[in-house]
Amino acid sequence: MDLLNTLVDKGLRRELPTREEALAVLATSDDDLLDVVAAAGKVRRQWFGRRVKLNYLVNLKSGLCPEDCSYCSQRLGSKAEILKYTWLKPDEASQAAAAGVAGGAKRVCLVASGRGPTDRDVDRVAQTIAAVKEQNEGVEVCACLGLLTDGQAERLRGAGADAYNHNLNTSEATYADITKTHTYADRVDTVRKAHAAGLSACSGLIAGMGESDEDLVDVVFSLRELDPDSVPVNFLIPFEGTPLAKEWNLTPQRCLRILAMVRFVCPDIEVRIAGGREVHLRSMQPLALNIANSIFLGDYLTSEGQAGKADLEMIADAGFEIEGTDQVTLPAHRVDADAAAGCGSHDGGGCGPCGSGEPAAKADEARTDLVAVRRRGAGTDLAPNA
Repeated sequence: MDLLNTLVDKGLRRELPTREEALAVLATSDDDLLDVVAAAGKVRRQWFGRRVKLNYLVNLKSGLCPEDCSYCSQRLGSKAEILKYTWLKPDEASQAAAAGVAGGAKRVCLVASGRGPTDRDVDRVAQTIAAVKEQNEGVEVCACLGLLTDGQAERLRGAGADAYNHNLNTSEATYADITKTHTYADRVDTVRKAHAAGLSACSGLIAGMGESDEDLVDVVFSLRELDPDSVPVNFLIPFEGTPLAKEWNLTPQRCLRILAMVRFVCPDIEVRIAGGREVHLRSMQPLALNIANSIFLGDYLTSEGQAGKADLEMIADAGFEIEGTDQVTLPAHRVDADAAAGCGSHDGGGCGPCGSGEPAAKADEARTDLVAVRRRGAGTDLAPNA
C-alpha cells in the first residue's frame, strides 16, 4: 500500500505526515488493518525497539472536582459511584507507589482531582514526591494536578518531579462541547509551563467521545506542535452517572487505527496506551503493543484495570520486554535536545477490567460489563492491583 510505505518512510525520518495521510489511516478498511499495524510497528521499533515502559497511577485525591469535564467520573455533578477521599498522606501515597514499582513500573504518576493546585497543595505534593523517591530508587515521578499557575511548575521541578501530565483531550474546535469551566487554551498554557520549567511534558487525548476523524487528527497535530515527550491515548470509559455514559463508539479495530495514526504523527515520542484499553481493545491489546511503547500497569484513577500479572504475561507473550530503570526511554536525539532544559526523566532517574469470555460486542453495543469502579488500592484498606 503506497500510503503505508510513505508513512513508514516519513516516520523513520521523523517527518510530519500530511493531514490527508493521517485521515487516510483512520479510513483504512479492516482488510488492511494488519498492514497498518505492521507499518506503525516498523516506526515504533526504529525508535523504541521492543521495550515497553510501565507506568503506575496513584490517585492522591479522588472525586469532588469543581470542573465539569463530561467524560470524567470525578466531575462536578457526577453520579458515578466512585471512591471519594481527600489527600493521601505522603507515606500512604509512597506505599501505593511501591506496589507499582514492585510490579515493574518505571514511572509513578501522582494525580489529584481539581481545577489546579493551590500553593499549599504544591507543598503537599512536594512532600509526597520526596517520600516516593526515598522509598523507590531510580523511579520517575510525574505529577498531574490540573491547571498550573506561574511558578508552580518550577516548584514541582525543584521538589524532584520529572514530568507533568496535562492532556489536551480533544480538538480545539470541539473542546467547549465537553468542558465549560476552563478552555482548551488553558490546557495548552499548562503544558507550555511544564515544558518551560524543564519538566518532561506529557499530554494526550481521549478518543471515543463522539468526535470526528478530523477532530482526532487536529488534536494529534496540536500535540505534535507542543512536542511533549509522551502522548497517552485514552479510550473513553462511559461511566454510568456521567454525560457521556451512552457514548460507546469504539471497536478494537478503530482503536488500533487511532494508535497507528498517533504513531505516524509522533514517530519518536512515547505513545502510551492509557485508560480504556481493556474495555475497548480487549483481546487485541497485544497487537497494540506493536504500535505503542508504553502502558499503565494495573488499575486506573477510579476504575479497575487488568490484573498487573496479566499485563506482564501479555507483554512477554507478545515478544516484548519491560523497560528497566537503567534504560533510556526516548531516542538519543530527543534526550540530547531535552538535556539543556534539565529534564531528569530520560536518564533512568487519563479504565476497566479485561473481558469475561463473552462474545465480542457489535460496534454500537454498550459493554457496561467491562466497566468496574475501583474499590482497592489508594484511599482504601485493600491491597492495590499491580
